[in-house]
Amino acid sequence: MGKKNIALFCLTAGTLLSAQKITNIQFDGLVHLSPSVAREVAGIKEGDSVDVSQVDESVKNLYSQGYFKDVWVEKKNGTLIYHFKEKSAISNIKVTGYGSDDDGESLLAGAGIKKGDMYDKRLIARAKKSMIAKIESEGYYDTIIEVSKKKINDSYSIVFEVNKGEKIKIKKTNFIGSKQLPKSEIEANLINKESSFWSWIPFFGDSDAHVDQLQYDSMRAKEAYMKEGYIDAEISKPLMRVDGGSYNAEVNYMVKEGRQFKVGEMSLAQNVAGLDTKKLMENFKLKEGKVFNVKKMRMDMEYLKKEVGDLGYAYAKVAPNFNKDNKTGIVNLQYQVVQGQKVKINDVLISGNDITKDRVIRRYIYLAPGDLYSATDLKDSKSALGRTGFFEKIDILPERISENKVNLLVKVKETQTGSISAGGGYGSYQGIMFNASLSNKNLFGTGLSGNLGFDISEISTSYNMSITNPRVWDSEYSLSTSFFVKDYEYIDYTQDQVGGSLSVGKRFMRHLYASIGVSYIDNQSEMNDGATIVNDFLYMDQYTKTSMLAGISFDNTDDYYTPREGFVAGVNGEFGSFSGDLEPFETKFYKDYANMSKLNAKFGAYYGMEDMIDYDLIMRFKLRGTILNHADDEKVPTAERLYMGGVGSVRGYSPYSLSPYIIDPQTGDEQRFGGDSRGSGTVEASIPISEAAKVRLTFFADYGTISANEIKGLKIINDSISRSSVGAQVEWQSPFGPINLIYAEALDADTEEEKSQFEFSMGTKF
Repeated sequence: MGKKNIALFCLTAGTLLSAQKITNIQFDGLVHLSPSVAREVAGIKEGDSVDVSQVDESVKNLYSQGYFKDVWVEKKNGTLIYHFKEKSAISNIKVTGYGSDDDGESLLAGAGIKKGDMYDKRLIARAKKSMIAKIESEGYYDTIIEVSKKKINDSYSIVFEVNKGEKIKIKKTNFIGSKQLPKSEIEANLINKESSFWSWIPFFGDSDAHVDQLQYDSMRAKEAYMKEGYIDAEISKPLMRVDGGSYNAEVNYMVKEGRQFKVGEMSLAQNVAGLDTKKLMENFKLKEGKVFNVKKMRMDMEYLKKEVGDLGYAYAKVAPNFNKDNKTGIVNLQYQVVQGQKVKINDVLISGNDITKDRVIRRYIYLAPGDLYSATDLKDSKSALGRTGFFEKIDILPERISENKVNLLVKVKETQTGSISAGGGYGSYQGIMFNASLSNKNLFGTGLSGNLGFDISEISTSYNMSITNPRVWDSEYSLSTSFFVKDYEYIDYTQDQVGGSLSVGKRFMRHLYASIGVSYIDNQSEMNDGATIVNDFLYMDQYTKTSMLAGISFDNTDDYYTPREGFVAGVNGEFGSFSGDLEPFETKFYKDYANMSKLNAKFGAYYGMEDMIDYDLIMRFKLRGTILNHADDEKVPTAERLYMGGVGSVRGYSPYSLSPYIIDPQTGDEQRFGGDSRGSGTVEASIPISEAAKVRLTFFADYGTISANEIKGLKIINDSISRSSVGAQVEWQSPFGPINLIYAEALDADTEEEKSQFEFSMGTKF
């Protein structure tokens, strides 16, 4: 309290040397506190008898709120009048020199200061100290922050000008006393690592110091030992020495390894009705006779908690009991299960969804109020929400509200679902290719999916529009419709198409989905040049096609864009009927257009290797296949036949460039005719480049084959073609949607086949 208000208080305090009754209390100059709150803080009410010490205490309480420069009180005929002079507010606050505006906002949020706070030197000093600590924890040395203020009317504008100083580089780490494990293995999971050959490449190596993580690195180093059976290993806290001239650092750890232990007898103590101890133990990762591995032990414990949790025990506990024999190096291990009480779901509480409606999220939650808790249902709910592609982060946590009831707290962080997508590439046949679309997987937060796009190259133009409601009126039924216009100038002919489709689907069980629908296409194709009877027969297709569509699919993956576990499988059939005239070709080759059926199948398996090798490697296996069935004496239009090449089949070859050929008996020319069956397979290995930027690098190998049946009266060349390629792609989950930058090398292309080494795509999943 300043001298001014003490003096003013003393002038009036003499009338309160003895306790006097207060008949009224008034507040003058309040802005940030209401009179009712001020009365609570002061602790004096009308009707109280107070003396000078009580009034003095009330003034101190009000002053301690931090809003006021001065607080003083006077008494007039039983009325206490509190006078306030408030501090100036902070009307604007800014950080410069730290990074982007978003970075500055993040730094301010952690410093505990914001616009609207009362200006206080102590508040500014605390914020400055907090910011310096945060920046130095990121590995910067000699950080300086200058604070400037500017008076604006009755408020202040504050600027924190940051000079980060120099980044500390870790040149060497030493594990003194380490003999049994290689340094690289100990250091693998540390945040603070010494510089390596790769350190100069962004994302591939990081030798910058992260001071705030140093205290945890010793535990990470011990983890490396415990995964190799060194249960008693001791790792000291790290000591980092920094050279003030070069800003290089050396980090030392003192290591006591102890001896390596192997797993002896394993047992399980549990009395949960419905669980078979023998079957549970058969699925343990830790095995008798093998080197003890703390990570596998934790996996066993999580497995047991899941199995018990599926029976309604949300808070089951699994404790490992060790019995070590230091002489033999054997550790006997018993898992003890304490199941607690079964619990039911009281309510599902959703937060973080600014756009997506609650009812849309609840569609994918497999636990509802009144249900018995299930660990599998909770995990599947999280995976189902992940598959929508609506959210960047999902957490579903049980919150105990009584002995036998929990609330499910569903916390989501939404991602960008609406995007302007673009993709393209270059091929010697198609030239520069470009595609773009406006799409949204979650229109207005309703779960509706819509797309409006186009695809343009030097030889093609296409436009498409589609909309899908995956859960009509929150039911298990879906409805989708699409419309497209396509103009494609192939090597041999030009094709114009207009078409659309309508389909209805239904979800069966948790991961199974089936649909039926209809489609209509009007196709007009003409020869580009060099008309012969064969060319006209192949490419002068004027027809309409009406098709019945049916499909069934399965998807239990855990994420829309980057799944780390689960399978995707699907079979889609088309049964088409053509209407058109084949004259004058019907007597030469076929009598009529065929009634055809086309069967497409796909399969994808995703496996994250992090649990096995402690690294976020994702293996992907993908298979695709199509079979075209029709009568031998009836024609399938050339545009309806099968081709291969490009993204989705064999990368490194131009789209549609791989096809069997036929010989024109009139000219001897070779003509692409398309195939009756095709299949392709892909193996991919994906590794992280930057988790913060959501960038991954994926290496792949593609293999595909396409074949054609015999054609009456015509000779087929290469009736069966097999091609392969290898390459790499950068996968970026950008704010505009997933972007793939692809480099592929065709391994066995013929000299005349069109290759496409560089491509990029956007928005693809499978």
